[in-house]
Amino acid sequence: MPDAHKKPEASESKAFAPKVQNRYSAIIAKVFSNHYGKKSESFEFTRDEFAGIAAELDIKLPKNVGDLIYSFRYRNELPDSILATAKNGLEWIIEGAGRAKYRFRLVKLNRIVPREELLTIKVPDATPQIIGAYALGDEQALLAKVRYNRLVDVFLGITAYSLQNHLRTTVKHVGQIEIDEIYVGIDRHGRQFVVPVQAKGGSDKHGVVQTQQDVAFCAQAFKNLVCRPVSAQFMSDERIAMFELTVVDGVIRVVDEKHYQLVGAKAISSEELAAYGIHGQA
Repeated sequence: MPDAHKKPEASESKAFAPKVQNRYSAIIAKVFSNHYGKKSESFEFTRDEFAGIAAELDIKLPKNVGDLIYSFRYRNELPDSILATAKNGLEWIIEGAGRAKYRFRLVKLNRIVPREELLTIKVPDATPQIIGAYALGDEQALLAKVRYNRLVDVFLGITAYSLQNHLRTTVKHVGQIEIDEIYVGIDRHGRQFVVPVQAKGGSDKHGVVQTQQDVAFCAQAFKNLVCRPVSAQFMSDERIAMFELTVVDGVIRVVDEKHYQLVGAKAISSEELAAYGIHGQA
């Protein structure tokens, strides 16, 4: 199995994805059926169960067991047998419940998807060309574009600085998590912020689990800072969707959403600048 964060080549994806997905689906479906009761809205399971289930089903256990959970959180839909048990308006998510422990839970919202009808804002592209030439994978390219074009600053209206990227840490009652990049920032009133950024490229979608984990980490590590979780996603035509998210009563809410397109400075017309001025006053 490839590394969870390594993007397979197109030929590899076609050759291995169906086989891998069938194996993953069989294991997670069996985990679910072993624990689920008709009135259950949440239940826990452990990573240690995977080996016994793989042996019972006579299938090979994935080398990277963590990728099995990752795939259903961000890349692929859960098996139909699991989806069919969700109540109207609810979806199953898999969240951390401690070291090597997970929890199936029904929630109102799972994936965060850009709204195509929103205005696209053109921004002069400040990305060094050499970065574009050598960026490794969609997520790396997206993080670089966000950083070099100060899109966190533009989007949130604060002055922000990249503190650390690809942070792997442990959160109490959750287990191990990874945050793509963390910014710290300040506004004109002196308020200070911590901004965990999750980047999604290709077919990956932002899930509510990541925002819950990010908020929990910020509360644990940056108690005096205001946490403003952000998700960045590539869209069609190389547009970048930016979301500010929050957690209300255990449910993820979208605070704000903006779409940006990085272009040459001369590609922004005077008419567009005038439209942005009117839009900014609304």
